[in-house]
Amino acid sequence: MHIKFFKKEKSFKKKSFSPILYWKIVVCAFFVLSVFSISFGFFLFKQVNKKPIFSGENNTSRAKMVKPERINKVLQYFSEREKKSKQIINSPSPISDPSN
Repeated sequence: MHIKFFKKEKSFKKKSFSPILYWKIVVCAFFVLSVFSISFGFFLFKQVNKKPIFSGENNTSRAKMVKPERINKVLQYFSEREKKSKQIINSPSPISDPSN
């Protein structure tokens, strides 16, 4: 019984390899991709340019949703935090005595 293995290549000649062809493919692909990117960017610009950024009616409805009590509560919280920060900054830091 004879087992057949893959044939080993005995000839080490270079096969036809054309780097010019591959460079042409790369340049064409880059050109097509850049044209596609530019056209897609222009399309997105046109879509965004059509829609208004904001309208005056929506801003007034948002302002009505925030209650003045809530704003005052937040302002009071930050004023208390400011007082605590000033107190911490102005208080002397405890220094440990290295001679002990």
